[in-house]
Amino acid sequence: MKRNIYLDFSYLLVLASSFGAVLVLGAFVAPVIFHTDKILSGMLMDNYNAGIIMGEIFRRFSYWVYFLAFFVVFYEVLMYKKGQRDALIFAMAVTVIFTSLMFSSVYVPKILSMQALGAEAARSDTFSNIHIASEIDFKILAVALVVLFVRRLMMLKIS
Repeated sequence: MKRNIYLDFSYLLVLASSFGAVLVLGAFVAPVIFHTDKILSGMLMDNYNAGIIMGEIFRRFSYWVYFLAFFVVFYEVLMYKKGQRDALIFAMAVTVIFTSLMFSSVYVPKILSMQALGAEAARSDTFSNIHIASEIDFKILAVALVVLFVRRLMMLKIS
């Protein structure tokens, strides 16, 4: 079976860079933006405006996440047709696709539309629940990306 090393490398690179982006956005960017009081001395940003900035960052990141979902579908269907079938890879690929699409097409637009209604809407229980669900979705995406990356790497070594 002839392998396309460039496609395999590109796939692993996309998975790893996506995990890195999820990690950086969740662990570094969000805490800095929402805790400007610890960084800035003369100017403070309230949570609503910090949320607006974070929402814009996630809106732009959504384009990458759509690409990620498309690329995972493309690559995994191609590998399935070539006979590289694995239950864990299938489960993690479906999880990556599902969480990616939920994040980009459900959570981010809902959060942005509620933010557009004003600060009161952004303080509502509905907004809080959507925000918590999006955080959980983002964490599941991170775990699925790591597991998919490691398992795909193991499958490359086996073949």
